[in-house]
Amino acid sequence: MLSNKKRVFWEALLLTLVVFILGMLLGTAFEGAKMEKVNQYYVKSEISLMDILALNYLAETQESDCKVLVESNLALADKVYEEAYLLEKYEESGKLSENLKLAHQKYDILRTFLWINQMKISDKCKGGIDSVVYLYEFEPDDLVKKATQGVWSKILFDLKQEKGNGVILIPIAINNELASLDALLDKFEISDFPAIIINEKEIITELSSVEDLKNYLG
Repeated sequence: MLSNKKRVFWEALLLTLVVFILGMLLGTAFEGAKMEKVNQYYVKSEISLMDILALNYLAETQESDCKVLVESNLALADKVYEEAYLLEKYEESGKLSENLKLAHQKYDILRTFLWINQMKISDKCKGGIDSVVYLYEFEPDDLVKKATQGVWSKILFDLKQEKGNGVILIPIAINNELASLDALLDKFEISDFPAIIINEKEIITELSSVEDLKNYLG
């Protein structure tokens, strides 16, 4: 009888270990598949970014069509926004890994460049599309702020759906230790986040609806 109990115990222990190891392997494989997909998207965005850099250089050396510059930057911004939405869904699916945090940081660098590029294009090409830069905290500890940011993200998503190519929407996390972003934000003197900057002129720190935003757009 005692021997049978020991055998059952060891069989149960072995089964538990097997299930645990399989779970670890499947989790690692799933995480690897997610990161491979995120990295593929990022590489494609990097290629588009290099294309825009070349286009900007061309614009500085000769007369360039403003329509081409505006549409190219908008296309990349929309692509990055869609990829960021995918990344956000991965982040919501479980505990953030270091790989996902690094991926988020890479996209924030890319979005910071997009913002800088948009400002250059706006100076060169007057009367272009409206830029809406959404500045938020990545993974805030404050649950109220986290909920607020969730509401703001939904409002901005609705705005983009309504305005389409009439708006370039650039969400950027402000707490990813990016020197370029910190230097850019210094001139706006914003101390409370989330915040929205429209056309580098209007700063919004309170938001309740899409209509609130539309009042500031051209």
